[in-house]
Amino acid sequence: MPRFLLLLPLTLLACSQQTPETTRPALPDGPPAIPVQSAGGVAQNAGRFPETFEAGSKGAYSTADETLGTGSWHFEDALIGSAEEDHKNGQHAARLRNQGRLRMNFDAPAGVGRIRVKAAAYGSDGASTWELWGSVDAGRTFRRIGQPVRTQGPRLVINTFEGGTTGPLRLEIRKTGGSGRLNIDDVTLETAAGSAVAGSNAGAAPATGSAPANTSLPPATTGQATAVVTSRDDNMALGNPSGATASPDNLTNFLITKPQFSIGYNALRGTPAWVSWHLNRAWMGSAPRQDDFRPDPALPRQFYAVTPRSYASSGFDKGHNCPSADRTTDLDDNSATFLMTNMIPQAPNNNQRTWSSLEEWGRTQVSRGQEIYVIMGCYGKGGTGAKGFATTLDGGHITVPARVWKVLVILPEGSDDLRRIPTQARILAIDTPNDNGVSADWSQYRVSVDAIESATGLDLLSKLPVEVQARLEAQVDKGPTR
Repeated sequence: MPRFLLLLPLTLLACSQQTPETTRPALPDGPPAIPVQSAGGVAQNAGRFPETFEAGSKGAYSTADETLGTGSWHFEDALIGSAEEDHKNGQHAARLRNQGRLRMNFDAPAGVGRIRVKAAAYGSDGASTWELWGSVDAGRTFRRIGQPVRTQGPRLVINTFEGGTTGPLRLEIRKTGGSGRLNIDDVTLETAAGSAVAGSNAGAAPATGSAPANTSLPPATTGQATAVVTSRDDNMALGNPSGATASPDNLTNFLITKPQFSIGYNALRGTPAWVSWHLNRAWMGSAPRQDDFRPDPALPRQFYAVTPRSYASSGFDKGHNCPSADRTTDLDDNSATFLMTNMIPQAPNNNQRTWSSLEEWGRTQVSRGQEIYVIMGCYGKGGTGAKGFATTLDGGHITVPARVWKVLVILPEGSDDLRRIPTQARILAIDTPNDNGVSADWSQYRVSVDAIESATGLDLLSKLPVEVQARLEAQVDKGPTR
């Protein structure tokens, strides 16, 4: 029988009204010890608890070890999340998917009597089930502590596990059920008397629940900006251009809202009429391009599901509306841009030269301290790709657009954007032919917002006051493009 003494239940802690708490009983007679791979076989001193994950930077789900404030942790199908959809106390939290695991590669000091773990569902994902396991033999065998936990909703909830061990303790958190992703934050160890188990401070960064003093995002370089960018704004802050709704009966104007962008989707054309998103430095990181083109599960069953095969041998690119490179904070953000509801059949030169150049120019402005609200779409029927002119793809399920357009509202980083747009924003509207002979110089296709609205029937800046719309939408940008 393993030397595991988390057997003595203590009095349940009272629930705080401000911070909901669930208390887990001590280790039952339940599952037998199971073998695990020892993490190097050498115990190390624990750093200062609680573990807040603020010191971590692991941005991929691949299996790897990560040095955190308390020491080295082993991640499987897990990463350090810093997205707005990561529910966290500070700037970072661990995020687990599938059967993800987090395991200490070191032993906490002897005398742990109570363990607290904060958990929440990632973004608006569904519920997850997870378990806390412990080892007293340097990770050679583990047993479950308490009962499985079911976590749902966006609020971090403290889960308290009662018990006691006289020797060193090593923990592992295992996501065991649910299709949603799970956030874990602030792992706290206490003695039976309630005092914190801090461990050695050697080599460990101070771990608190608050954000660190410095951010990886550089300060804004424009005089008008009021703060460092640390959050993301509403992707549809300028309005719903077509009045799209999420009713499955709305085949030609179906609203799809995702954390990364919003879409007004036309199922009869198999393409979005418009896609709207916000871009600032909080959206830009180092996540690699995923290239995982796939149907969008958000579409109602009765809608035709466009797949990557729908574009095969057509002579047209699967052209992003919201670009992959605009969503690089983490893998989930980048992966979302490869949903087929974000694609249009785009002439290769239009996609790879003209629009690629415009997108890169926009990201350069962001790196210089600007933020951008972007709305992009297409209209008309019939374009010329690498294999000549075509009006539809995939047996008529996808309409090849004749024109591709984009509106950018560019302003210095700051807050209260709708109030600042009338006096601080630069409005850039582009309308290009969907033709392989298109010029690489996007600046020659500048038009007014009014012209795009007239061609599409959309209301593109509807959240602005009417008199402001009238003034800004009539202008054709003549500013520098280099």
